[in-house]
Amino acid sequence: MTKTTETALMPTVPDMGASIQRLAVEGSRWLTEHYVELIFAVVIGTAIFFLLGAVKRLGSRYVRNNSGLTGYRTIIGTAISRTSKFFMLMVSAELVVSFGSAPPSFERVVHVLFTIAMVLQVAIWLREIILGLIVRKTSQDPDQHETLENAMTLIRLLVTFVVFAIAAIMILDNLGVNVTGLIAGLGVGGIAIGLAAQGIFSDLFAALSIIFDKPFRRGDTITYDTTIGTIEKIGLKSTRLRATTGEEIIISNTNLLDKEIVNMTRLARRRTRYGIGVIYQTNPDEARRIPGLLKKIVEANDAVFVRSGFVGFGDSSINFELDFDIMSSEYDVVYEGRHKIGLAILQAFNEEGLEFAYPTQTTFTAAPDGEMIMPYPEGGYPVPVGND
Repeated sequence: MTKTTETALMPTVPDMGASIQRLAVEGSRWLTEHYVELIFAVVIGTAIFFLLGAVKRLGSRYVRNNSGLTGYRTIIGTAISRTSKFFMLMVSAELVVSFGSAPPSFERVVHVLFTIAMVLQVAIWLREIILGLIVRKTSQDPDQHETLENAMTLIRLLVTFVVFAIAAIMILDNLGVNVTGLIAGLGVGGIAIGLAAQGIFSDLFAALSIIFDKPFRRGDTITYDTTIGTIEKIGLKSTRLRATTGEEIIISNTNLLDKEIVNMTRLARRRTRYGIGVIYQTNPDEARRIPGLLKKIVEANDAVFVRSGFVGFGDSSINFELDFDIMSSEYDVVYEGRHKIGLAILQAFNEEGLEFAYPTQTTFTAAPDGEMIMPYPEGGYPVPVGND
């Protein structure tokens, strides 16, 4: 049985010696019969090789002279400078066999090598362009520099893996290999890795979302839920805040982005509303003066008056509201402005004889026949007398 198996396999094993000999014969015939076309093709191929080399050197020189820039020209120049000599050589070889009437066996071998070189070179260019665009997008914010440096290693690894995995599949497909099983295997493996590291990838992509979308930056004051704090550091896993009460708050990036975040730093102005109640004994003419009085107080303290007026009858007060804006994004300035305006209102009301209301109750006493009577003798409250 062993002998039969070996005999059956023998015809399927390529005869390397015969193949090399056949290529040598075809090459010799090619050189003899088509040497004019071959010389012309070699000249063109050589010129293309040196032209591609000149373009590569031009790109490298531009990148060196503009090392601190991250514009589109620098990105394209960086990609061009990564052009490989193998790609340049195979471009020239492809032109030679195309214009030089090469034998089919030579043309087939060169075409396969050219396809490999082309796919790999496009993958290299694409990788450099993607990474360059990422750096350009994030380099405009110097506060994100540290976070970007930490993330770029992982980003570079992910981009490289994805790009070259696609390139490898394309090369195998062009070589006639059935890549269906390989694609399915990569898909299953990717799902398994994603499920195993779901939490890590979730926080990582949340960090990248913060870097690119910029809902807040380091130094911004934000509020979410009942927390108010200043961003101190944005990491790959979590974000650190310094609360207004002094403690450090650490929250994962995923949890933070799932919340409704209010960025207080981006407010050009901050609005404050005061509710003011005066007693029911206030004269109506005096009550009508309250909105104008409040407007003068706000404008005298460098704030912007928005509106003020009567809003309703309370249980023990006539209610007014005051809305005003303080033109600053700094919390300390807003806090001080509210303080000054509040005390100015207190002082002005005291000077004008306007009384603030507070919860009060009045008790009325009725006689057996329902007539209201005073709860004390008409002569007034009894006066205490001595023991004698």
